[in-house]
Amino acid sequence: MIEQVFDLSKDDKKVVDRVIFDENLHYLHMIFNKGEGLPEHFSNSNVYMTVIRGTLSIGLNNQTTHEYSSRTMLKIPVDTKMNVQNLHDETLELIVVKAPAPRA
Repeated sequence: MIEQVFDLSKDDKKVVDRVIFDENLHYLHMIFNKGEGLPEHFSNSNVYMTVIRGTLSIGLNNQTTHEYSSRTMLKIPVDTKMNVQNLHDETLELIVVKAPAPRA
């Protein structure tokens, strides 16, 4: 078999799954329930974030928090301060791609 196959979590519990972490890119699958999210941090690469379901509440640098619904994709530049949260009742599911892959 030439291809590699990766299964994504089908749960509704919190998950930050590093699906692919190689020298080319980082591909992550994330699920957050209301009140959950990531610690505030700076992006260490270009980040491509796709909202699969739910509503993403995200603050970037010093902007107010913006909200994005399912089937929305964000492109966030490297070195951007990020505050990723789910402030809504519906489960938030994201696909995050970092390219190029961060070094160290």
